[in-house]
Order: sequence, then structure tokens, then C-alpha cells
Amino acid sequence: MKIKYSLLAMATVAITQQAFAQYSQDAIRFSGSQAGSTSRIKAIGNANVAVGGDLTAIGSNPAGLGFFTRSELSITPEFNMSKSNSSYLTGNSNDKRNDANFNNASVVFYGKLNKGRGEDKTKGWLSVNFGASYARTNNFYQNTYYSAVNPNSSIADYYAYLGNQAVDNGFSLDGYLEGWARNHQLINNNADPNTYVPATTLGGTQSNTITSTGGQTEYNFSFGANYSNKLYIGAGFGITNIRYNSTSDFVEDNFNLANNRDFISTYTRDQVTKGNGFNARFGFIYKPVEAVRVGATVTTPTWYTVDDNSYEGLATNYVGGANYRNSDTYPARYNMRTPFKVAGGLAVFLGKAGFITGDVEYLDYTSTKITSDDYDVTQDNNDIKRNYQSAVNARIGAEARLPGSFFLRGGFGIQGSPSKTNASDIKTASGGLGYRFANYYIDATYTHVRRTNSQLPYDIGDFSPVVDIKSKNSNVFLTMGLRF
Repeated sequence: MKIKYSLLAMATVAITQQAFAQYSQDAIRFSGSQAGSTSRIKAIGNANVAVGGDLTAIGSNPAGLGFFTRSELSITPEFNMSKSNSSYLTGNSNDKRNDANFNNASVVFYGKLNKGRGEDKTKGWLSVNFGASYARTNNFYQNTYYSAVNPNSSIADYYAYLGNQAVDNGFSLDGYLEGWARNHQLINNNADPNTYVPATTLGGTQSNTITSTGGQTEYNFSFGANYSNKLYIGAGFGITNIRYNSTSDFVEDNFNLANNRDFISTYTRDQVTKGNGFNARFGFIYKPVEAVRVGATVTTPTWYTVDDNSYEGLATNYVGGANYRNSDTYPARYNMRTPFKVAGGLAVFLGKAGFITGDVEYLDYTSTKITSDDYDVTQDNNDIKRNYQSAVNARIGAEARLPGSFFLRGGFGIQGSPSKTNASDIKTASGGLGYRFANYYIDATYTHVRRTNSQLPYDIGDFSPVVDIKSKNSNVFLTMGLRF
């Protein structure tokens, strides 16, 4: 399988001398956030557009706030367990990590509208409710490791590829990764001064250790209004935050033909990304009959300002010989616009027995756009349009009321892949229990998330090695709430 892009396109440095890396993949990564929700909504597959009456509405469909007849608040901690299985050439490896986070905190204030004496208190505008929330909308915690003997190529092939691109475009190798590799004796042009070739053999042992942390969060402020217990409308805005850290250490243990020595070379890439942005959302829920609710919501793009600080290093140690080390950092600032999101939902209530609900959401990842006053990001925007696509997210779930004020919930969701070629849809199965007593409630939910994707350790065209990664996340959420 040929993949059109690599994790970090280091060739950009040598060719343009303007930017350290392509940011198209980060732009798509940060465009995939989901509305923050309570444990109750997570348990029903995150299907919430038409349900209403849950604090999740603050950051999803604000029209759902119109269903509240009392003020309410809740908090939701979470515990995440992630596992990855990587298949690289003939090797299979596993890695895992566990993390605890604060997932959601929400409050809504009920605002009843007074009616004059003699007016029908069930007609017209009945209430305007206001809500605020903090929500974790994306999670980047993941450990990945893979290792294998590579009989087909060496990472020195990648350095030679970069060196030849620099020569072809009239640039010097000095000060860049390909120049470091030449100084480390990993590549040379002894046979032809215009062509760089690897100085290494095939059959070296390669491994990569990747650690990513961080997430996206959102502060939401919304209102929802109730008209005649029939039509509910709402609007809100969000202040968003990105924090993403990633470290990759690619190690090759091989033999150098130029100096007849074994060596171990480590290519390190670190990335620290922080950003802030804002968005807005509008929605409605309509009840054509008492048991049926139809809803829709539109979320504007999120407009971000992003600060990225990337580090690149190469260290090569020869057995019984010299040791080399080079590194550099590449700060960058850019602006990013994520796609519009449009969602529709239907909920059918079965009296006091419970309800069934489903949502469909559409967004076009190719509309993601990057701009910068400091760097040429034309290639990034071209990559977004070439490598990504529109996607549909679908969610379905149900809640059943049990004797003794207990509730049983279950759901399933599919988040469509933004990538045309190298990733699967994200599938989430969920289930949970709830209990109501007096003015309090507690909801517990378990979700199981599965996804697969392919990456290139380094890009040398058709002969690039590929690692296939299967990721599984098991998450536990606990919401504790109070009505007042």
C-alpha cells in the first residue's frame, strides 16, 4: 500500500527552507473533536441531538436546554486505558498506558418566564435557560512501539532521498537532517558528486517508540428556550484549547560499509503544540407529537491560532569509533479553520419505559484550511484536499427505565475516517447504568473504542516501509449530578 504522506515531511526544510514540517495531519487531528457529554449520553453512543434535557446540550445542541424545568449541575471524571498493537514488516509489538482525567463539568440555570393573570401557562415562550460547561473533546494519550529487521531499506535511504532533493533544487545540505546524516557518515556521494547514496547495509534492526499526550478542551456558554412545550431553540459559543505533545525515537542498529563499523543511530522528533480558538452553534428540537422529537444543530468552524515548537535530532554512535550528535528546533505559528458540522437526530419516547434515539452528522475535512504570515502553507492545504475527504458520523442508543429508579443504557457510534487511504472508521460501543434518588443522580458508563491506521516511519516513495497500528481504548466515566 502506498501512502502519500509521512508523519513529518522533513523534505520541506531542504526544499523551501521555510518550515520544519507539514501541518496538514495536525489540522485534521484537531478537526476530529467530538462534543463533550455526560456519562448518560456517552452510554447511548453520544446520540443527543434530539434528546434534550441533559447537560450535554450545552456543548452540542443548545436547544436541549429548553427542556429543563429545574437548575442542575454535574461533574464527570474519567479513567482511560489504551492499548496498541503494531505490525511492522515481520514484527508484532504491543504497548499500553492508563490515564485519569477530568472529562466534564456542567451547570444550567432554569429561567421561568412569568405569565400574566389569566394567560395560558402552557402557550408561548415558557422559559429561557442558560448553561455553561467545561468538556474534554479529544484525547491524544497513546503509547506506540514497533520493531523488526528491515531487509528492504535503511533509514539512510531516507536521508539520501532528502539529500538528492536538495541537490536537485540547488540547496545546500548544511544545517539540515540530510546534512547531519552526511556528517554522521550515514550517506555519501563518493561515486557521483551529484547523487547521495546510503552508506549502510540492508537487514538492520529498526524500532520506533512514540509517546503522545494532551487533548482538546472546550468552555461552552449556551441558552435554550421553550415555546409551548413544542418547539425548542438554542444557541451558544465555545472557547477551545489544544494541547498536543508527541515524541518519536526511531532507532536503527546496522552496519556501515564506509567505515566497516556497527552503529546505532537514533532519529528523534519532538512536537509541542498549543492553540486557542472559538466557535458557535445553533439548534432546534421540535415535537410533532408528544412521543417524537426531531432535532438539528449546526456548528460553525473553529478558528484557531496555533503555536507549534518542533525539535529534530540525530545521534549516531559507532562501536569502537566516533559519536555524532546534531539537533535543532523549529518554532512556528499558524491559523487554522476546521470544518462546519451539521447534525440531525430523531428520538422516540416509549412513555415512562425509556427512549430510542439516533444521530447523523456530516463534515467535510477538505474544507479545513491553514494560513500563516510566516510560512508558505500551500502544500499543506493541497495535501488536505488530496489526502482527506468528507465524513459521516452516525450514533444510535437507547435508555430503559428499570424498577427502583435505575436506568439501563446502551449505544453504538461510528466516526467516519477523514483519510482516504490509511485509516479506518472509529467504532465505539458503550453501555451504562444510572440511578436517581431525591435531587441527586449518578451515572456510570463504559466505552470501548477501536480504530486502525497505517503510518510511514520514513517516506522513500514506493519502497517506504509501513506500520499498521490497531488501537483499543477502554474508558470509564462517572457522572454525579444535583438538581436544585
